[in-house]
Amino acid sequence: MLGFVFIVAGNLFNVAAPEVVKEGIDFLIDSLNNKPQAGQEYQQTVIPEYVSWASSWLDGENETANTANWKSRVIAIGALLASMYLLMHIIKGVFLFYQRQTIIVMSRYIEFDLKNEIYNRYQYLDMKFYKNNRTGDLMNRISEDVNRVRMYLGPAIMYTINLVVLFILCIVMMLRTDVELTLYTLMPLPFMAISIFYVSTIINRRTERVQKQQSVLSTIVQETISGIRVIKAFSRERDISSQFDEESTAYKNKQLRLVKTDALFMPVIGLLVGLSTIFAVYMGGLKVISGEVSIGTIFQFVFYVNLLTWPFASVGWVSSLVQKAEASQKRINEFLQSEPDVKNHSDEPLTLQGSIRFENVSLKYRNEGPKALSNLSFEVKAGQSLGITGRTGSGKSSLSNLLMRMYDPEDGVIYADGKPIRELNLYNYRKNIGYVPQEVFLFSDSIENNILFGSDESAKDKMIEAAKDADIHESILGFPNQYDTLLGERGINLSGGQKQRVAIARALVRNPKILVFDDCLSAVDTETEERILNSLKKRIHGVTTFIISHRVSSIKNCDKIIFLNHGKIAESGTHEELMQAQGMYFKMYNQQMEEPI
Repeated sequence: MLGFVFIVAGNLFNVAAPEVVKEGIDFLIDSLNNKPQAGQEYQQTVIPEYVSWASSWLDGENETANTANWKSRVIAIGALLASMYLLMHIIKGVFLFYQRQTIIVMSRYIEFDLKNEIYNRYQYLDMKFYKNNRTGDLMNRISEDVNRVRMYLGPAIMYTINLVVLFILCIVMMLRTDVELTLYTLMPLPFMAISIFYVSTIINRRTERVQKQQSVLSTIVQETISGIRVIKAFSRERDISSQFDEESTAYKNKQLRLVKTDALFMPVIGLLVGLSTIFAVYMGGLKVISGEVSIGTIFQFVFYVNLLTWPFASVGWVSSLVQKAEASQKRINEFLQSEPDVKNHSDEPLTLQGSIRFENVSLKYRNEGPKALSNLSFEVKAGQSLGITGRTGSGKSSLSNLLMRMYDPEDGVIYADGKPIRELNLYNYRKNIGYVPQEVFLFSDSIENNILFGSDESAKDKMIEAAKDADIHESILGFPNQYDTLLGERGINLSGGQKQRVAIARALVRNPKILVFDDCLSAVDTETEERILNSLKKRIHGVTTFIISHRVSSIKNCDKIIFLNHGKIAESGTHEELMQAQGMYFKMYNQQMEEPI
C-alpha cells in the first residue's frame, strides 16, 4: 500500500512536467513574437500563472518591459521554468526510489521467506516424498519457481499499478487540454498492447524451450563431471562430446529463434509510438493553424505519448510474468500443502533404554507394489545385538528404515522401551540412534565436521576415540591437514572403505543408545572388517546394536540373528543354532567360506 502511494505521488509529478514544457515553449514563442524594438514597450501575453510572481518581481508594479530588460526577463523566467521541470523530475526520482524500495525490496523479503518456508518444508517431509520426486524438480521449485513468484510480486505488480495510475493521469491531463487530439494520439496504443502481447507470448514460449534445452546441457555436464571415471574407463569421451555438441547445437538454434523473435519487439514499439507521435504532430499542427491550440500543446502531447510507451510495452511482459508465476505457485503449493506420513506426535523429552520389539510389522512403499516386509515379529532387549542378513532384495534396508522411523509400517507396531515409537518424540528418538547407512553420504566439509555432524561441541573430546574404534584414525593422520582435511563432493577424495569408516565414527561419537549398521562394512576387506568389529566390541557394550549385512562374518557374533527371505523371517537364532539347522543361513555361510580353487 505504501508502494502504491509512492507510485501515485511520483506520477503526479511525472505528468505535471509536460505541462511545464508546454508553458515554457508557449512563453518563449510569445516572447520572440513580441520582442520590442528600441525604445518601445511591450505587454507579455503568455505568462504561466505559477510564475507570474516572477514577472511582477522583475518589473515591479509595471507589467510592461522595454528592450533593455527584455532579454534578462525571458532568460529569468525560462530558467525558472527549466528549474521547475528539473525539480519535478528530481521529486519523481525520489518517489521512484521509494516505490522500488517498498515494492521490489518487499518482494525480495517475500522471496527470502518463501525460500525458507520451502526449505523448512523439505526438512519436514518424509522419505516417501523424496522417493516420489526428482531432485532436479525440487531444486527448480526453490530457485526458478520462487524467482518467478517474486517477479510477479515485485516488477509485475509495480508496473501494473504504474500503468493504471499513469494512464489515468495522462488521459485526464490530455482530455483536459483537447479531447479530439487525445483520441487521435491514443489511437495506435491498443494495437501496440495487442502486438506486444502477441510477440511476448511467442517470446515466452521460445524462452521456455531455451530453458529446457539449457537444463539438458546442464544435466550432461553434471553427469559428465560426476561420472568422469566411468567415461574414461570405457573410452567414451568422443561419444559424450558428440552428444554434447548435438545438444549444444540444438540450444544454439533455439536461442537464435528466440533472438529473431525478440528483434521484433522494439521495432513494433518504435513503429506504433512513431504513429502516435505523427498523429499528435499532424493533428496538433492543424489545430495550431486554426488557432485552437498552441504549439506547446503539441510538445505536451508528444511527451505524454512517450510517457505511456513503456507502460503499454510492459503489458505483454507483465502478462507473461503473471502466467509464469501462476504456474510456479501451483507447483510450490503442491508440496507446501502436502503432509508427511511420518509425523512427530509428542514433544515430551525422551530417555531411551534401547529395547526394540517388532510385532507383526509389514511395509509397502507403493500402494500398488509388493510388500517389502511382511509380518515381522522379533524382540531385542536393551544392550543386545541383532544380526540381520539375507539375499539381495530381502528387505534388510527396509527394516533399518523402520528402525529409524523413516517410514511407518503399513501394519503392525514397533515398540521402543515398551511404547509404540509413533507416540515417542520423533526427534529425540532419532537423536538416541547412531546410524550408518548403506550408501554413505559425506558433506563437502572437513573430516572433523563430518565426524561431529549431528553431535554437540562436547563430542570433540570423543572424536579421536571414535575414529580409532572405526579404524580410520591412522588414515586421517596420513592427510596433510589431518582432521581439517576438506573433502570433495560426497567425499570423493576418500576411498569407499574410508568413507564407510568415517560414517561409523560419526555414529559412534554420539554415544547412542541404539546403533544401526546397514551393510556398512561392504567396502572393506575381511581383515579390516575383523579389526573394526573387534574395536567395536568394547564400544557397543550395553548398546542395542543392529548389524545388517550380507556377510555372515559381520554378524556371526551377534546375540541373535534373523535371516530374511522375500521380506519375511525365514530363520532366527544364534550363529550356532542356525548352523545346526543347516538351512538358508548355513548354505550362505558355506558359500562365503569356500576357498577359491
